[in-house]
Amino acid sequence: MFGRSGVRPGYELVGEQFEQIGSEELRTRAESLSTAYLDQGVTFDIGGVERPFPLDIMPRLIEPEVWSPIEKGVAQRVRALERFLDDVYGEGAVFADGVIPRQVVLSSPHFHRVVHGLKPPGGVRVHVAGIDLIRDNEGVFRVLEDNVRVPSGVSYVMTNRRAMATALPEVFEDHRIRPVSRYPRQLLAALRATAPAGVADPTVVVLTPGVYNSAYFEHALLARLMGIELVEGRDLVCQGGRVMMRTTRGLEPVHVIYRRVDDEFLDPVHFRSDSLLGVAGLLNAMRVGNVTVANAVGNGVADDKLVYTYVPDLIRYYLSEEPILPNVDTWRMEEPAHREEVMDRLGELVLKPVDGSGGKGIVIGPRATSAELAVLRAQIESNPRGWIAQPVVQLSTHPTLIDGAMRPRHVDLRPFAVNDGQQVWVLPGGLTRVALPEGELIVNSSRGGGSKDTWVLSRSALPGSSGPAVPEPPTTRISLAEIAAAQDPEPGMPPPVEQEPDNAAPVWQEQEQQQQQVPGSGVQSQSQGHQSQNQTGGSSC
Repeated sequence: MFGRSGVRPGYELVGEQFEQIGSEELRTRAESLSTAYLDQGVTFDIGGVERPFPLDIMPRLIEPEVWSPIEKGVAQRVRALERFLDDVYGEGAVFADGVIPRQVVLSSPHFHRVVHGLKPPGGVRVHVAGIDLIRDNEGVFRVLEDNVRVPSGVSYVMTNRRAMATALPEVFEDHRIRPVSRYPRQLLAALRATAPAGVADPTVVVLTPGVYNSAYFEHALLARLMGIELVEGRDLVCQGGRVMMRTTRGLEPVHVIYRRVDDEFLDPVHFRSDSLLGVAGLLNAMRVGNVTVANAVGNGVADDKLVYTYVPDLIRYYLSEEPILPNVDTWRMEEPAHREEVMDRLGELVLKPVDGSGGKGIVIGPRATSAELAVLRAQIESNPRGWIAQPVVQLSTHPTLIDGAMRPRHVDLRPFAVNDGQQVWVLPGGLTRVALPEGELIVNSSRGGGSKDTWVLSRSALPGSSGPAVPEPPTTRISLAEIAAAQDPEPGMPPPVEQEPDNAAPVWQEQEQQQQQVPGSGVQSQSQGHQSQNQTGGSSC
């Protein structure tokens, strides 16, 4: 909320409005947010217990001049990772040119040789990406990690906006905020654009591990907002190299699968034979080009935290550009010189397993005991490739309502990007995650963290600004007439410029009523008795 020169632009008005509302009324509204989330099923599974997803009532504001490099930097990173994945599963020029050692990729647990040489229909591997950013001591946004397997959390971006519009209507009235409700249409357009060749009207489905998955709420919400079927593995069958969906009308073809199931459980023929979550023969259908799976199988190699250290070089190599968003300084434990330095400073640094997610396995040196550091030292020596080290970055803090009072809490930001093969569209804002315990640096929701609504302001929203509002870019390069008819309140009208369509509850209510009439969401079967496997599916937000 505060920069070096004082209160950041846009926050002056919010601060005044919160003072006018009063602390008692703020507490009441915050409690109603939590109750509403529980009643509506906006939950997140933590340790097998469904809890309302914590939403803090103080929004995070991002000025347009701050958002612009973030937007460009995220898109740049996605384009480079797209090229990298296509290369490592293809010609491997990046190895021959010495940009990254071949062994770094081949030794990653998420590199799957079974899909080597497999060209996805539409030529897209990273349809959806979530790039985690932090703001350091100098106010610079840095990339903390990449998520291009099955990134989660975008549903909370949309539900947070809807809830905040209801909780703080007077604050919304005085701000021009770039909308987030376009995401389902943008995602559906990208999925349809990458359908197999020759399919004029592709059938798209969302593949979920089931109701026991921690992000099941998101799977169901996205399927409903896109007007497509939510299916489990048992709802699909492969016949003759094609994927078919079981319906009350018999088997029907499926052309695009937005999967929220991890690679290892996706096809029991090629991966885990005991998996009940995937579809036997799915990879064969992919190989002959009859189905698109988003995101592509094998993308996890780009999420590997050791590969992360090479991404700035990959951007220079593939795009001939300098990275817009810098990495956090990182030591590679597989390099003897780096390992020697880190071993001497083990109690000062943060150690991360390269294949970890959701904050699991992270050791913060200054907070670790001597016994924990001794165990960590042994683990690094036995498996140096499995670890990286980073300095303890003091994530920026944001005012957060804690026990009825505003307190500083550490936050990060996960912008989401959608790639249709022609352009990378970045959702204005993203998910701001907040570590609720005092001093905590791990913000992951799976570790009990909360979230904030992230407001990207238009240029015309700032005090004293005379510049024009920034129009939203075109939604897609393909026809969206059917989608627009199902979701737009006035079909045929141009999209609003810098208006927040999800500020008003009636728009959402109308969408929900219309989408209930769209064929779909009738499958949504629930796998009972396989709870342990259903917990797998999707990188944690």
